[in-house]
Amino acid sequence: MNIQLMNDLAVHDLSIHSVDGPIVSGISLSLGSGHTLTLLGESGSGKSLVAQAIMGNLPPGLHATGRILFKQVDLLSETPSQRRSRWGRNIGLLPQEPWLALDPTMWVLPQVSEIYRYVKGSAPAASVVAAKEDLRDVSLSSAEALYPFQISGGMGQRAAIAMAHAAGSELLIADEPTKGLDAMLRDQVTARLREEVENGRLLLTITHDVAVARALGGTIGIMLDGRLVEYGSAETILKTPHHVYTKALLSSEPSQWARQVPAASGEMMIAGRGLKKSYGGKTLFSGLDVEIAAGEIVSIFGPSGCGKTTVGNILLGLNSPDAGLIERQASLSPLRFQKLYQDPPAAFAPHQTIRRGITDLARLHSKTWTRVEELLARLRLPKALLDRRPGEISGGELQRFALLRALLLDPAFLFADEATSRLDPVSQKEVTMFLQQIAAESQLAVLLVTHDRDIAEKISTRVIDLGKAKVEVTAP
Repeated sequence: MNIQLMNDLAVHDLSIHSVDGPIVSGISLSLGSGHTLTLLGESGSGKSLVAQAIMGNLPPGLHATGRILFKQVDLLSETPSQRRSRWGRNIGLLPQEPWLALDPTMWVLPQVSEIYRYVKGSAPAASVVAAKEDLRDVSLSSAEALYPFQISGGMGQRAAIAMAHAAGSELLIADEPTKGLDAMLRDQVTARLREEVENGRLLLTITHDVAVARALGGTIGIMLDGRLVEYGSAETILKTPHHVYTKALLSSEPSQWARQVPAASGEMMIAGRGLKKSYGGKTLFSGLDVEIAAGEIVSIFGPSGCGKTTVGNILLGLNSPDAGLIERQASLSPLRFQKLYQDPPAAFAPHQTIRRGITDLARLHSKTWTRVEELLARLRLPKALLDRRPGEISGGELQRFALLRALLLDPAFLFADEATSRLDPVSQKEVTMFLQQIAAESQLAVLLVTHDRDIAEKISTRVIDLGKAKVEVTAP
């Protein structure tokens, strides 16, 4: 693949190795001022590892070979301390899991303002003013005095974006910058990233969202199994793709799915009657009725921070409503009411291998390893990943392991909070179809939180829209 290397960032023949061999092989790409470069590909294809190699923070046990030239300096030849001295100054990273980048003991505003004060040397008062402006630009003024655990996943993502903007580094690596965001906020964040480019910053974006790649334009690289299988202008690749995977990627966008709605048995699994919840003086919803029957998929749709996750948490008893009541099948064990978390790293022990966690779960609840292997195959999860820790696999792979773990307990009700937000279109479609099959086969009742209206309308018997002034419940 003949790639013309530019002067600002040039990656040549980059490979990333583990003790078992190469994970990423022969990556060459380049990025110049005023241009955007976007890497698209399925979960586990190596996109984030390329970004981590450039940043200099590969997971333990991995090492990179080749050349990474930034401003004519080979980053791979620098010492770890030299690489770290660039972080937040020359090279900034917008991480795939924003909650890992946020201090749980600090309000949102001070976390942004301290970047101006300690990285840029601004006066305290000026730092606060600049931070307030950054938060206002990402519609987070209302979250200034909130802790990270008090805001939604989408709001956390926007807080991380505000921090990345505050750093003002020459090269910004945005790893899945729009996951968990509704279409309006996705477009706002994409426009903000384009502004960064127009202001002279280098932008490397990692995404599985074709709409984001399309909006950013510039150059696109398609990654599959650790290799760059297609590389060129966004216009050419998105209009006339050549590689079979690129074609599959584009045809798997939710807007292209056929509508398939599961048939419910009519037996109610869980319901909320007249639910009301407020936070910080703001009423998220009031008089809300939710009922999910066996074999049925009901979706909650709406903008980030509107209360989608809160509804599911109330149904599971993780939060209490201000008003209303919850009804569940009394004959069922509480273990059969499960949640698939929006941020899977928060639900896995970071220093424990995936195999150990699943083995312990299977032993504790008398589940067979045969069932685990069946789920591994259906979720397209290689067995080799079992011996890695959560931080050593991609966000999409970890999300599929979270789904495997929940399904291993044979749930009667599953609250799937942004179950496919970390997946590329191909994997997203596969996992969604698998969830539909499980619902039909085992009469699993599913409450699906999503920011994607197309997904909600393609697979649900009913859609609850919390973004309306008056909550709407519709049959698509």
